[in-house]
Amino acid sequence: MDKLNPKQDGASLDIVQDNIDKLRELFPDAFTEGSDWDGPRWKVDFDALRKILGDYIEDERERYSFTWHGKARARQIAQTPSAGTLRPCPEESVNWDTTRNLFIEGDNLEVLKLLQKSYHKQVKMIYIDPPYNTGGEFIYPDRFQDNLDTYLRYTGQIDDQGLKVSANSESSGRYHTNWLNMMYPRLRLARNLLREDGVIFVSINDVEAPNIRKILDEIYGEENFVSQVVWQRTRRGDAKLIANNHEYIVCYAKNIHATIEAGLWRRPKEGVEEVLEKYEEVKKRFGGNHDRIRKEMQSWYRSLPDGDPRKSHKHYNWSDDRGLYFAADFSGPDDGRANRPRHDILHPVTGRPCRKPSTGWRWDKERTEWALNQYPSRIHFGLDESTIPNRKSYLNEVSVEPFGSVFYKDGRSATLQVERLVGSGEFPFPKNSEVIRELIDIVCGDDDFVLDFFAGSGTTGHAVIESNVRMKKKRRFLLVQLQEPTNSASYKDISKLGMARLRSAIKESERDGAENSKGLGLGFRAFSLSASNIRPWDPTAYDLSASLFDYIENIKSDRTESDVLYELLLKYGLDLVVPIEEREIAGKAVYITGAGALVVCLGDNIGLEVVNGIASLKDELTPEVMRVVFRDAGFTNDVVKTNAVQILLQAGIEDVKSL
Repeated sequence: MDKLNPKQDGASLDIVQDNIDKLRELFPDAFTEGSDWDGPRWKVDFDALRKILGDYIEDERERYSFTWHGKARARQIAQTPSAGTLRPCPEESVNWDTTRNLFIEGDNLEVLKLLQKSYHKQVKMIYIDPPYNTGGEFIYPDRFQDNLDTYLRYTGQIDDQGLKVSANSESSGRYHTNWLNMMYPRLRLARNLLREDGVIFVSINDVEAPNIRKILDEIYGEENFVSQVVWQRTRRGDAKLIANNHEYIVCYAKNIHATIEAGLWRRPKEGVEEVLEKYEEVKKRFGGNHDRIRKEMQSWYRSLPDGDPRKSHKHYNWSDDRGLYFAADFSGPDDGRANRPRHDILHPVTGRPCRKPSTGWRWDKERTEWALNQYPSRIHFGLDESTIPNRKSYLNEVSVEPFGSVFYKDGRSATLQVERLVGSGEFPFPKNSEVIRELIDIVCGDDDFVLDFFAGSGTTGHAVIESNVRMKKKRRFLLVQLQEPTNSASYKDISKLGMARLRSAIKESERDGAENSKGLGLGFRAFSLSASNIRPWDPTAYDLSASLFDYIENIKSDRTESDVLYELLLKYGLDLVVPIEEREIAGKAVYITGAGALVVCLGDNIGLEVVNGIASLKDELTPEVMRVVFRDAGFTNDVVKTNAVQILLQAGIEDVKSL
């Protein structure tokens, strides 16, 4: 029986090795056999690779590039596996058994590494609101190869030995560098989680907007840039020169062609839904009397105050049996072309050719005949042929529009929303959940996955909840937030505040949208970043016997079976919300995950009766592949352990490991 190797199976995805495997698939002849201290391995033959790539190699010392002190190290940090784990926190969660949402407390760099196997190419949309680097925000350091240790010291899980983390002030001399070194590895890791048609939105201000564009150009490719949206958050401003009252949302696609193919991004025009509701109400009263319907709609439009978004659609006041429409001009553009279509259009009552526009028709004869032959006709006529006909533009067919690259949304409403949910003055400058909800609505399908690894007060999760309740969708969120300390008496850190906000938002949604909220899986499962549950083999010369004992009993004494189980889910690349069934077989607890994809038994004194019971699950559950994990010290003796492998192999279970 193979043993799970804490340095391999106990670590997150090895991105370097994964990249090498992919490169070898493309260019097998660019690899040669080599060896390291831990055995043979394939190595890149760069001379062979250069010959394969031919002219597509840049050898010039001077070239266009974006670099800074520490970039190579930041790239290496992203590729270094994590030996951490995520421990379940059911007591912090809401609706643990039914929800598919996740809230993870911890350093987002380590968490992103741990998510690489389970959520590779699973995320449709990333939204982040990272520190803007204005000199006062929290910028925490990344130490090459010991970032988990840094995190554990910071959060008090081990003695901090005076470790202090401070704001990134301009006087530090590494103002932009520190920020870039923080952002770069996180953005590289996050891209791996996006689906091929996935997108990322990054809120940013003028301080780092040029740098975030350059980083994202490098990671995603300039060709996948979508937009740099300008968000005006206030109409006021006090400045000596120009009032800077906006920020940006930068958007990139992972593959812009796949994103477009997945569907155009459209949002409802403001006020359209209400106008159509009014029209339906009027139509019920007047039936097919379109003259009465028009007069009633015109009267209603006039009653609306100036500035009301519904009033901007007042030209939609005609109707027929298809719906409410605007009689729109369809004369050709005045571009000087003499060959514009000038065919006759006969009036339906007089039978005579209607008057033509001086620039001809916008539509050719074939399309015009198609419009005339529809029922009702899609051409609007006057009383007789003396009036130039128009095309009918139906409001329900033009009720959506692209998201604009410039928009206004007052930021104060977001503060009021957060204060309503968690109390006054608890979190400064939150983002508007309404804005993020709009982005989710235009980008995501019915059950898509949304990630925010700078979760802050939990705005993105709140936006997903709002979107689901309003539209009866089952979109998921995954939020990650470091336990940054607050000055609040109510919440010791921002992650606790974020979870409190989500709890309040869930209660509010269940109360106000009771009918719509049913069956949507509202809630979240909480997890916390920690060191692995499995002790690594790390012998000391001073106490070798104790080291040997620790390696035999290598599951840490303060960890539960549930802790170990969820670490195994991450190592095997399974979703943290995968269904887990607990059964008792011969008096031992056996955990069946993903309908038999992984079976785990961590009990003591495991005998052949337990092994045979697990073997029988293969026929009962019929998974495509079944993997089984035992605790290495859990068997009654070595004979049972040896026989267990053979019994499971006979049942068609080849992947059997112990830890």
